[in-house]
Amino acid sequence: MSESRPIVLQTKNLVAGYRLDGNDFALFDNLNLTLRKGELVCFMGSNGIGKTTLIKTLAGLQKPLQGFTEFHSHGSVALVLTDKITSSTMTVYDLVSYGRYPYLNWNIRLSAQDQKLIEESIKQVHLEALTHKRIAELSDGQLQMAMLAKALAQDTPILFLDEPTAHLDLNNRVEIMNLLRTLCRTSGKTVLVATHELDLALQTADRIWLATAERKILEGVPEDLVLNGTFDTVFQFKGFDLKSGKVSQVPYRKKTVQLEGHGYEYLWTKNALERSGYEVNTTSTLKIKTTEKDNSISWNLLTENVELTFDNLEGLLEFLKDT
Repeated sequence: MSESRPIVLQTKNLVAGYRLDGNDFALFDNLNLTLRKGELVCFMGSNGIGKTTLIKTLAGLQKPLQGFTEFHSHGSVALVLTDKITSSTMTVYDLVSYGRYPYLNWNIRLSAQDQKLIEESIKQVHLEALTHKRIAELSDGQLQMAMLAKALAQDTPILFLDEPTAHLDLNNRVEIMNLLRTLCRTSGKTVLVATHELDLALQTADRIWLATAERKILEGVPEDLVLNGTFDTVFQFKGFDLKSGKVSQVPYRKKTVQLEGHGYEYLWTKNALERSGYEVNTTSTLKIKTTEKDNSISWNLLTENVELTFDNLEGLLEFLKDT
């Protein structure tokens, strides 16, 4: 359980927000949060609710309006924000090397140990082949990986990341979240990620922080927050059933189907039928059975008058529509 892990960061009655024209505007009130060693925590909430402000406050870049943050770990925090790098000549190695600059003396000369950490950080994010490539030539996903490597080169026990997967394709989003999870498992680092990636957060995070409109943060393990309805309360999903992980479908066709099978082929067949307007139940006289053999899937359809076999769902759906 996470409670057995040592605490590396703790807030005490923290009020985070901003000051404008001498007035305080609180975005979060009286937060008493903890981060533990080796945890991946995903911080979620609606746009503009103040996730970036809180991350900057926790990192010490912004003063709290009240309360304080207490660190129980040796070393500082590495922070990756969404700021764009605009240099046209800087290489990946140059960018990652900046992670070592806080530790250099006045002559700004990298030691052998610094160079080793830089190379190890680049290797951790699988950018070895791009070490000497210019930043301007990288894809968005590659640049985000390079920014993460820069944070890793700082060799801190805690990493804060603000929307590291924004504007990336699915493969890059999955790769980054899996990499962060692996870092927590293998190196004992604590990672806090502000993200909108609900599906990935549910599958990778040890804990989730949910920012509410009442300026509070609800927290817990992902599955508890799904099952007890906390996610539904905070996000007020429209047409999406988080418990099943599916968009709510309306059976608009006056036809029911009985489906037999198992495994992923059963799940995707059920998805196709419900998406196409059919109600799937256990009493219909129209029966479909999925079969998988030698990596080949087939669908057997049985009614009172006919028995047919299809080798793809498109053909099955077309037949049902025309029947």
